[in-house]
Amino acid sequence: MNPTLIFLDIDGTLTEPGSNTPPASALEAVRRARSRGHKVALCSGRNYGMLSPLLQYGFDAVIASAGGYIEYGGKLVYDCPMTSAQQKLALETFARSGVFRTVESRDGSYTDEAFKAFLARSQGENSELLRWRTQLEANLNIRPMAEYQGEPIYKIVFMSPSEAALEEPKRLLGGEFDFCIQGADACGIVNGELINKQFNKGTAVRRLCEAAGIPLADTVAFGDSMNDLEMMQTAALAICMGNGSEALKAVADEICPPVGEDGLYKAFAAHGLI
Repeated sequence: MNPTLIFLDIDGTLTEPGSNTPPASALEAVRRARSRGHKVALCSGRNYGMLSPLLQYGFDAVIASAGGYIEYGGKLVYDCPMTSAQQKLALETFARSGVFRTVESRDGSYTDEAFKAFLARSQGENSELLRWRTQLEANLNIRPMAEYQGEPIYKIVFMSPSEAALEEPKRLLGGEFDFCIQGADACGIVNGELINKQFNKGTAVRRLCEAAGIPLADTVAFGDSMNDLEMMQTAALAICMGNGSEALKAVADEICPPVGEDGLYKAFAAHGLI
């Protein structure tokens, strides 16, 4: 069997969202697959700093910041932060429009503290979102924007109080960036990611295949949300987690059990990877 290059999203795929601890069955699947000569890559929207706690478990490659930063075998393959002009325009445009920002450099993440204050002032429907946001920041070491020192940014996660507040950012930034919208809650808060059009998880799959010398025909991708779409469309076999979005399930080749039900292990076994 030829070596297979396996791409794993993290949140909702390898781990429960916001967690740095994969199920034991997932780690065993990765270990067994690598022992058979397959290559396993983390392919995440997280920046390098947020995914680095997972590196202790052993992976062959890292795709961070939704494809903006790639390492293979400990060597740099691709590195594409925003230019200083892009960075300035994006930060100022979001701030002027009242859109809350979490900026991601290579190793650090910084968030507008005003977002949690906004949630706290809102109606009770946002209480769960506030609890989730506070826990997420603690788990992933997301720090206050006041600590940001201007280092290069790869990606901006945004929370907009409404669709209307995104009109100016889309007009001014849409030429060079994609707005990957994750959804809106019952109060109309829109969350998403601002990603440079020079890369995405799909282009990252191609770049890593070239670096590893493994053809696209020998690739498998696992994901759970629409920010995995390009990765799933590019890999030869696309498998969506059972806990994933219905939209992604509709375009996946297969659906495996949820992350909390040993989904990765069962899928690896079903395809002879372990």
